[in-house]
Amino acid sequence: MVIEAIQTLPALADNINHWNQALGGLNPQFQVDWLFFAQDVSNTPDILANIQNAWSKFVSTGQIWAMLIGIFFGYLFRSMTSF
Repeated sequence: MVIEAIQTLPALADNINHWNQALGGLNPQFQVDWLFFAQDVSNTPDILANIQNAWSKFVSTGQIWAMLIGIFFGYLFRSMTSF
């Protein structure tokens, strides 16, 4: 299944490129700079470590409590105002 999905990627890229060229003629704002997608990152960042650091900062600064309180009061407000 994974191999079949990987094999369809070139066709998907051709389809995206076709629509990009078609829409690019209508409006120059639709043009995509494909070199942006082809850039090579010399020092590959550790994504999981970045996510873990962001989560620990989110918890340590107390923002998680603000989020949970906001969800609670938002749900309470929605339940009071909906019919």
